Amino acid sequence: MSSTPRKRPAPDALVAGIVVVILIALVAAVFLSGAGSTLYPPDAVTSEAREIRGLYDIVFAFAVAIFLVVEALIVWSVLRYRRRPTDVELPVQTHGNNLVEVIWTVVPTAIVLFLFVISWNTLNNVDAVSNEPDVRVHAIAGQFAWQFEYLDESGNKVATQLAPAYDAETGVGGMAVPVGRSIQVTLDSPDVIHAFYVPRFLFKRDVVPGQTNRFEFTVDEDEAGQVFRGQCAELCGTGHRQMLFNVIALSPADYETWLAALVERSNATPAPLPSGPVLNVTAKNIAFDTTAVEVPADAPFGIAFSNDDPPGILHDVDIRDAGGTVVANQDTIDGGTSANYSYGPLAAAQYTFFCSIHANMTGTLTAK
Repeated sequence: MSSTPRKRPAPDALVAGIVVVILIALVAAVFLSGAGSTLYPPDAVTSEAREIRGLYDIVFAFAVAIFLVVEALIVWSVLRYRRRPTDVELPVQTHGNNLVEVIWTVVPTAIVLFLFVISWNTLNNVDAVSNEPDVRVHAIAGQFAWQFEYLDESGNKVATQLAPAYDAETGVGGMAVPVGRSIQVTLDSPDVIHAFYVPRFLFKRDVVPGQTNRFEFTVDEDEAGQVFRGQCAELCGTGHRQMLFNVIALSPADYETWLAALVERSNATPAPLPSGPVLNVTAKNIAFDTTAVEVPADAPFGIAFSNDDPPGILHDVDIRDAGGTVVANQDTIDGGTSANYSYGPLAAAQYTFFCSIHANMTGTLTAK
């Protein structure tokens, strides 16, 4: 009587090898398909960001290698030491292996020491600041807006940018910097903790009240003409979401032209009070001194506005109609300064005047 011979099972090592190959293929497929791009930071645009990206790549490579080794060992262990129908007794019990213990102690220690050294080196390079940078910018983060002061070689202010967002049509706003030049940024806050963060710089630096932090960067020359998004990366209050800004990379010649225009705007004579009715409005302690004003309908009017809050706290007086449409948008002014705002005629109706920086600063304007 003959019996059909059973197929010999594949060796455990072969099965484990196949599993490892499948894991490697899956990892490769993820990255080749582009799905793995979400595991990487954005493309670096500064020399400092490239160092951070290089460190990330090394750490990530170690992480992938360790993942594959650990998963392969798990699969091999499951297959090699699984219980079979013929196993009726306990296997030989192993209570220690000096060689294995030395390996899993020495190898992780060597990896940690290596990562410590390259991380320390990268941190020192990224944190390095020079005594004579090409451009000095003083960034002030206040609830809930940024302003940028441009300084000369002696640290004296030459111009102030109160519009943190860049307007491509007018070329106004944002923090412009020349490519290929060292930019040193000093950070201050008059109120709470904020953070300067530009994703493509691969860098964040806290802005702490009572403490001036600084950092330095150099934008790659081939990035001229690019606009990079920036934001506050520390929850700083109800208006945190609007603490956005732009960094504009310009060629050195275009930067000089841009800075000259900013200096001219900063030094321009304040607009005179308009003809017609003029209201006096003051902002202090993040509040208007009045919550209800009246103006004649269908006639131009003005507001003599004073910002009595500390420097770094920006305010303005904008107007929106009952449907929420902004019908008058004025420039913000810094704490400790004043401005004369001119407004066009408004149809008879009830409007809301408000500060575009602080949502709680509102009042009622009645045109009749």
